[in-house]
Amino acid sequence: MKVIKNYLYNAGYQILIMFAPLITTPYVARVLGAHNTGVNEYTNSWVTFFYLVGQLGITLYGNREIAYNHNDFYKRSKTFWEIELLQTYTMSLTLITYLSAVALFSTTYKKYFLLQTLWILATAFDVSWFFMGMEDFKKTVMRNTLVKLITISLIFIVVRNGNDLWKYILLLGLAQLGGNLTLWPYLKQMVCRVPLKDLHPFKHFYPAFLLFIPTITTQVYLVVNRLMLGHMATPSDLGNFTYADRLVKLLLALATATGSVMLPNVAKKFADNDIKGVRESLYDSFDFVTAIAVPMMFGLVAIANKFAPWFLGNQYLATGKIMIIESPIIVLIAWSTVTGNQYLMPVNRVKEYTTSVTVGAVLNIIANLFLIHFFAANGAAMATVISEFAVTAMQLFFIRNTIKRRKLFAATWRYFFCGIVMCAVVYRFNQMMTMNIVNLAVQILMGIVIYLVALFIVKAPVIDQARVLIRKINN
Repeated sequence: MKVIKNYLYNAGYQILIMFAPLITTPYVARVLGAHNTGVNEYTNSWVTFFYLVGQLGITLYGNREIAYNHNDFYKRSKTFWEIELLQTYTMSLTLITYLSAVALFSTTYKKYFLLQTLWILATAFDVSWFFMGMEDFKKTVMRNTLVKLITISLIFIVVRNGNDLWKYILLLGLAQLGGNLTLWPYLKQMVCRVPLKDLHPFKHFYPAFLLFIPTITTQVYLVVNRLMLGHMATPSDLGNFTYADRLVKLLLALATATGSVMLPNVAKKFADNDIKGVRESLYDSFDFVTAIAVPMMFGLVAIANKFAPWFLGNQYLATGKIMIIESPIIVLIAWSTVTGNQYLMPVNRVKEYTTSVTVGAVLNIIANLFLIHFFAANGAAMATVISEFAVTAMQLFFIRNTIKRRKLFAATWRYFFCGIVMCAVVYRFNQMMTMNIVNLAVQILMGIVIYLVALFIVKAPVIDQARVLIRKINN
């Protein structure tokens, strides 16, 4: 029941994340324009690399270690303080390095690079991994929700024209820093003081570093597209790709909300030697995310070409095609979230996870070199799909001896069949209807109804999962 509540909390927040850009993105896209959006994404991509290096693999490592020591109050407290001290130390070095790099190499966008520094400070105070390890998602979700609502309000008040790019960057950085700081008061009840002489933070460096490798390589093909587009194409190409990628990832977030919920849960089962429970969790989770991700992919394909210029403005006509090209990653990442984050990571098969994402990152860079040159932003989207396919395929290969892949994919055809039927109908209506908020709502509702009816007709397993979920909530 706790897993269900955590998923609902996390999924609820992901829904907020989905709806927030529906309010702010059309406004920001028009006010800042494609060029300034590209500048923001370019400078933020660089600071992202820096704070990821400084954070090592602490988000995943801390989550897992706290889950392992969930029931031992002193050991849990000692683990928290050691990992947080390590994070503070590494982030301090990162801040110094980043500021030095900006001073030496940055010219055109120096002001924006300096404003992005707030993300490094915010990461130093991020303790959300502790609450995830404790399976306490309520606090992080409530905190994030409040910060998100305040940020949305301030965007409309502060960001008024293209000259306000610096205000937009500053606002997002302060929101991230403030949000992370608000979690600290809750720690008083969950950890105790540990004498400084008993703390050994650097013993966590190597195991965290092992998780840093897959973390940074995963981010490579999330960020490198933007960096390479910034160098090889125009800021407008980068702006188009950014919003296409962002809208695709909004849908993806709901499908992958199980990832951060299931990691500590599976880690606890693994620590208790409940191998059967680990496998059953994997099968159920894989079926569940497939049932959610497939209709999102096909629904996006059905409406993207008309939706993008209506939602973002006429200068984003190219965004719709980019969204369609990139849409398969909704399913691919949903699958790799289960095989990687919910299985390989919790059972400590880090080497295989690292290998898969490293191969994906290398393929992404190689594909970008060729595809961006010929197809610009469309090429970056193609490269993303290629890399995510490679990651998913490798992880499925690695689990072949411990997981029955035939059982894993047994019901997949049902979801794809229902998704294709839904896509065909919605696409036809989308072509006949003028895009506006009412017609968009009609198309979305139509897609949901058609997909659900089709699921009942083909007797998809997720229907039984839903019935179990409803019974547990009612009880």
